[in-house]
Amino acid sequence: MIREELLRRLRSNWQRVVDEVRQAAAAAGRSGDAVRIVGVTKYVDLATTEALVAAGCTELGESRPQVLCEKAAGLAAAASVRWHLIGPLQRNKVRRTLQAAAVIHSIDNLKLLRYLDTLAGELDATPEVLIEVNISGDASKHGFSPAALLREAAALGELRSAQPVGLMGMAGLESAPEQAQREFAALRELRDRLAQQTGLPLPELSMGMSGDFFQAIAEGSTMVRIGSRLFAD
Repeated sequence: MIREELLRRLRSNWQRVVDEVRQAAAAAGRSGDAVRIVGVTKYVDLATTEALVAAGCTELGESRPQVLCEKAAGLAAAASVRWHLIGPLQRNKVRRTLQAAAVIHSIDNLKLLRYLDTLAGELDATPEVLIEVNISGDASKHGFSPAALLREAAALGELRSAQPVGLMGMAGLESAPEQAQREFAALRELRDRLAQQTGLPLPELSMGMSGDFFQAIAEGSTMVRIGSRLFAD
């Protein structure tokens, strides 16, 4: 049973975030429907995650494959939920992740991409994958460098089961709003160049979190990853 007080709070937070995303999209001359909100549930328990779904958020993101799989099993009755893995993925977690996640945002090397594609074929799975790019150059962040991704772009066209749909990136930890927007713009430009080079449509840009989604939406983000704003008291 979902606690009514929790549900009321999350419904209010969810509607506020929806409104903020629509406002950001409108300010950029875009439709609010062009931006999906991925509710990041990595810091909350299963009961709170269930309440968020009841509040209206059905695209959920987790950073750890094991937790994603456990929560997916716990919410198996909620057929509308679509799970996103937004954190690092190790080879030994790929098979289990493919059984629960519809979208994987964190493909950060070619070996992992090819291995995931092979296992997806064995499981008859067709996950959407986003290539993670280190747009800020922070040493602590994962991802391809822009130059390396362009060098290895042909590999995207060789995939048989995994579906490359776009790029994911995060602004630098110390980036001011103006710098974050420049970094998001650079990711959009890289996506456009990659799409032209490969002939793939690559419609998705996963960029922007609770603190910088306004800047990300201004630069074309199609998926924003929101956590703290959804669970604030």
